[in-house]
Amino acid sequence: MASGLFALLDDVAALVKVSAASLDDVPAQVAKTTGKVSGIVIDDTAVTPKYVVGLNPSRELSIIFQIAKKSLFNKLLILTPAALVLGYFAPWAITPILMLGGAYLCYEGYEKVHSMFSKHPEVDPEAGQVQTITPEELEQQRVAGAVRTDIILSAEIMAIAYSQVVDSPLVNQVIVMLAVAVFITVAVYGFVGLIVKADDIGLHLAQKEGSPGVQKFGRGIVQFMPNFLSILSYVGTAAMLWVGAEIIAHGIPYTAHLLHELELALASVPIVAWLAKVLACGIGGLALGFLVDQVVRLVKKVMPGKQ
Repeated sequence: MASGLFALLDDVAALVKVSAASLDDVPAQVAKTTGKVSGIVIDDTAVTPKYVVGLNPSRELSIIFQIAKKSLFNKLLILTPAALVLGYFAPWAITPILMLGGAYLCYEGYEKVHSMFSKHPEVDPEAGQVQTITPEELEQQRVAGAVRTDIILSAEIMAIAYSQVVDSPLVNQVIVMLAVAVFITVAVYGFVGLIVKADDIGLHLAQKEGSPGVQKFGRGIVQFMPNFLSILSYVGTAAMLWVGAEIIAHGIPYTAHLLHELELALASVPIVAWLAKVLACGIGGLALGFLVDQVVRLVKKVMPGKQ
């Protein structure tokens, strides 16, 4: 009896050691996965500030918190379980879903580029109709719009996260994906909160009496933020095209091979290799976004009632 108990304890100890050794890989997997989704994170960070523009400054952080809370809920309780279940029962579907999301990102990126250079923007036939809404309703609309955009980007993040741990034990998969969900959400919306309140911080510093250096620094922040937001918008658009195209390219063996060959050809200068890949993906993403846009326009013409 005693020998059987000792044997059982030995088995438990061995299992604990194996589990501990497996969990040692979690921080590295989280770091690797976070690096893989960096482009989408940049995009998410660049897109979100526009949803608080024009609203009551005192409500900005509250609105961002609402968006962050819903984003985290979607990642933890909807997207992570969905990825795990889909990966177990239909792993073949992960790549097509990623590619579909990549096409959406290219389409969104193309639409932004098109709007930047279009001299004759399309006129909304309902633009002449005046709609009166309360500040509370406007806030709810902004939050809902931000959450719709976020769930697409979050789905891409969690799908990529799963693709990085698909060969790991189930426990590792769950821990890594949950850690990525929390870390990404806190990082993105923490930085977004800092961005939208930076001008208030700068104004506070600029009004600080008895500190000329601090006042000058504060004024610099206030003057810099509009330009920074514009640059961030361009970076977000570029990230959409780059990330979307790269996701699709890696889903097609031929284009994945071409990207790999491009990186190998310029491997002696890593930064040049990276820039060449980003440029190639950006151009490809713009072309793909144009094609998707034409398909959307065609569908709207054929089925006007489905717009």
